[in-house]
Amino acid sequence: MPVLVVNVDHVATLRQARMGSEPEPITAAHLAEMGGAQGIIVHLREDRRHIQDRDLSLLKATLTANLHLEMAATDEMHRIALEVQPHMICLVPEKREELTTEGGLQCMGREDFLRSYLAPFKARNIYTSLFIDAEPEQIQAAASAGADYIEIHTGHYADARDHPARQAELEKIISGIKQAGSLGLRVNLGHGLNYQNILAFSGVKSICEFSIGHSIISRAVMVGIKEAVAQMNEIIRSFSP
Repeated sequence: MPVLVVNVDHVATLRQARMGSEPEPITAAHLAEMGGAQGIIVHLREDRRHIQDRDLSLLKATLTANLHLEMAATDEMHRIALEVQPHMICLVPEKREELTTEGGLQCMGREDFLRSYLAPFKARNIYTSLFIDAEPEQIQAAASAGADYIEIHTGHYADARDHPARQAELEKIISGIKQAGSLGLRVNLGHGLNYQNILAFSGVKSICEFSIGHSIISRAVMVGIKEAVAQMNEIIRSFSP
């Protein structure tokens, strides 16, 4: 059965809007744990626009759930991640001007670099993941680079303009899941998933984790983080194996 991992970046975004001390993403992460999250995700961006270094350290020290770190493939992030030793790292593309991650990582043609970059993490038993679009050549490249997981970018599916376009994106994702499994990759899904569009993945086999942040934090404004996470977790737990 897939599990829910919750991204708390947007709690830090609200804190940084005033450059103060609240709301506290560490508290949010623990409330998400109480709501049933099996993991907590944070993206330590190069510009530190939301999550800060101290957040990462405190989460590592206090979480019971697994800590997942999204990061750009830079020397600085490599050093930080090896020091913190999260449960999993996920390499994502990162542009300073983007509001949120806009697409998948370019793996094709970079297999040697990625293999070398990931090797120290694998040596320390830290799981490695690559955030990619559901394109056959990118999935093949991710396998060639030696990643343990891929996280398939579901943003194109979530943002599709109409039902036929959405269905086409869904079919690409499902095909990508099957291809990844045949190559020995484990699969997570994330970006733009919410309480409605996630239902299309009920019964889809071989999904390990759903990575969800924005829609949960948005609902949490109304009902609280623990309840918002519990509601999403209930949906995922209802999926057929």
